[in-house]
Amino acid sequence: MNRSEVRHLKLPVGDRDHAQGPPDAPVTLVEYGDYECPFCAQAYPILKNVRKHFGTRLRFVYRNFPLSEIHPRATPAALVAETAALHGKFWEMHDLLFDHQERMSDADLAKYAAQLGIGSEAFLEGIQSEDVGRRVQEDFMGGVRSGVNGTPTFFLNGARYDGSWYYADLVAAIDAAIRVAGEPLSQH
Repeated sequence: MNRSEVRHLKLPVGDRDHAQGPPDAPVTLVEYGDYECPFCAQAYPILKNVRKHFGTRLRFVYRNFPLSEIHPRATPAALVAETAALHGKFWEMHDLLFDHQERMSDADLAKYAAQLGIGSEAFLEGIQSEDVGRRVQEDFMGGVRSGVNGTPTFFLNGARYDGSWYYADLVAAIDAAIRVAGEPLSQH
């Protein structure tokens, strides 16, 4: 792919995003993901290890891209994650959903919310909220405008990353991005 064909994020990373790591990190990795996607579930522990490896030199952002036609529980799961975000529990719910991907019935989702201290009334209010639904839709449409057509899809410092998301490959790609940013490389 030549430089002119590289896809870029159309929705810049900002305060609206769910992010781990400092805003001034030399590299920002954005994932467009689907909680029911088996490939996202495979990438999940790898990404945890990559985040641990880079520490404060990496900011990780997760955006919802539920592929509802093939994953019917993806949108309800995204709504639950965004509802948890209203209670300051986005990342805890994100992790629960990937840790229990095979169990995402309505009852399971409500149970996860309760585990995080989100009462049933707040849970129902959140998942039915227009704001929560709009948030999931904004993530999805931002992905569509950025050329996302499957999950997981990654962007490194705003440019689409189409390489392997296996640990060594992702670490090498992030190291290259850090080098471009003029920061010291990680120790392998």
